[in-house]
Amino acid sequence: MTTILRLPADPAELTLPALLLRNAEDHGDLPALSWRTGESWTTLTWREVRRKTAVLAAGYAALGVRRGEQVLMMMGNRPEHWLSDLALTHLGAIPVSVYGTAAAEQVAHIARHSGARFAIVEGAAELPRWETVLTDTSSPLEKLVVAEAAEAGPHRTYGSLHATGSRLHRPDAFEKTWRETRADDFLTVVYTSGTTGDPKGVPITHRMVVANALSLDRVVALPSHVEHLCYLPFAHIAERMLGIYLPVFRASHVYLCADTSQVAATARELHPSQFFGVPRVWEKLAASVQAALAGLPAEQRAAVDAAGETARAHVGCRERGEEPPPALEAAYREAKARVLDPLLSLAGFDRLVWTASASAPMPLEVTRFWAGFGIVIMDAWGLTETVGVCTANSPTRGFRLGSVGRPLEGLEVKVAEDGEILVRGETVLAGYLRADGTLDPAVDADGWFATGDIGRLDEDGFLWLTDRKKEMIVTSTGKNVSPALVENTLKEHPLIGQALVHGDGRSYVVALLVLDGDTAPAWAAARGIEGPVSADHPAVREEIARAVEAANTRLNRTEQVKRYRLLDEEWGPESGELTPSLKLRRRVIREKYGAEIDALYEG
Repeated sequence: MTTILRLPADPAELTLPALLLRNAEDHGDLPALSWRTGESWTTLTWREVRRKTAVLAAGYAALGVRRGEQVLMMMGNRPEHWLSDLALTHLGAIPVSVYGTAAAEQVAHIARHSGARFAIVEGAAELPRWETVLTDTSSPLEKLVVAEAAEAGPHRTYGSLHATGSRLHRPDAFEKTWRETRADDFLTVVYTSGTTGDPKGVPITHRMVVANALSLDRVVALPSHVEHLCYLPFAHIAERMLGIYLPVFRASHVYLCADTSQVAATARELHPSQFFGVPRVWEKLAASVQAALAGLPAEQRAAVDAAGETARAHVGCRERGEEPPPALEAAYREAKARVLDPLLSLAGFDRLVWTASASAPMPLEVTRFWAGFGIVIMDAWGLTETVGVCTANSPTRGFRLGSVGRPLEGLEVKVAEDGEILVRGETVLAGYLRADGTLDPAVDADGWFATGDIGRLDEDGFLWLTDRKKEMIVTSTGKNVSPALVENTLKEHPLIGQALVHGDGRSYVVALLVLDGDTAPAWAAARGIEGPVSADHPAVREEIARAVEAANTRLNRTEQVKRYRLLDEEWGPESGELTPSLKLRRRVIREKYGAEIDALYEG
């Protein structure tokens, strides 16, 4: 388990401001927050972070922010976002991050629902969506604060607010204000990403966050003050925990990565000890490594393959709870030192001691690929409604590749008769936040929350996910099909980067496939194919046909893909097909490609 630092109060009574004070007192000179400034990093220590927090809190108080009110933020992973979050928390206000990809209608809904009078936004790209709300008489929004001073126009700038705070900050008032916060006060409200319908507000208290942090650190083994590469949106519960709350709890070091296209490059530079990625991130990284390996001479590729088999055998022993035999242990250490670590070092992954994924089922082939480098992705499962992680694989408590682990301490999991996963415990929400501030109950009379996920528990207590209940396909013959199962099977071929299967109410299943643009060039070069390759290239079409045929041999008759369409354009949050956490927006894709899907059922 991770060493748990001094707790300044009973865990059930702890608040985030109390933990930040602990960090300033006990670990004041340690690095807390770093962000890129040009070619170098700017870093604040924990003592400096608390001083900045106090100054900003005075600035926001002067703006008119009051205890108990929600303040909205739409910024990337930049210091203004991170520090404002802490400052607002110290005032007793409730910071709420809004996805940068949120449509104008979603922004308006959240603004009205939250009752927020203030919003802090990044710059010109965000302002139009918020200025519309500002002029809407049905919205309580009064003022905008803009991080990019040159793009602020008539609005207040973050820099001027900080300057006001520097002038008005009074230490005694700051200390008195945060000490009025209680553990059962709201620390944040997370609005769900809204794959269907309007986002729902999930209120999360200080007590829930501290309980989740304690449970997590009992099942993960991390170095003290570990660094974290922070790149997912703060509007997502995963990064809110990993990038703000856990670093404060652990007094660890956050590196902000504002540009997600630079995650791989930043990892190569930092060589982090831990790395978290949603499945799509691990898939993309695996595709990049596979493309690089494809360019190696045959002799080197053979050495990598042999080392990978040794690593998978070593992981297999650990998965079964067995000590690897001495000969295997020796072979693994040699393979790791001579072959695997030098390759991992090129990606910045040679120092990893903890790797994890969550948010959606991880394709087993991706997990096996990384196991071939000795990297065991500790898949976890949870929801915004459970403060993130609810179950997790663990190097200390055991793991099963393909499962999402066992429940954390303080949580219970069971599976209903229809296969839906139910959960209850201290980090499960009591209800969704209504616009009037009351809660719409979300648990039954016995405290169980219906998660909407389908799965099973094995005899050892490991949870295995099948799919989202509302996304299960029911064919015209009444057979159930898990789209995630079929999609992940298809994506095991490196040329298939993304997949969506369809078949609800139909007699057979069809698929939209997206060519992996990162892998395709290396695949083509290895086969002597010159020039750019696309979905229309004859060799690509033949390979995809073989890939679908191979996937179908591993699926039952109802699950098999009868027809498909290969696309060139990758799906993403910006174009609307993925949520900000990189999950499929199935309704959006089905509407956008309705003609293509219909064509697959013609004739």
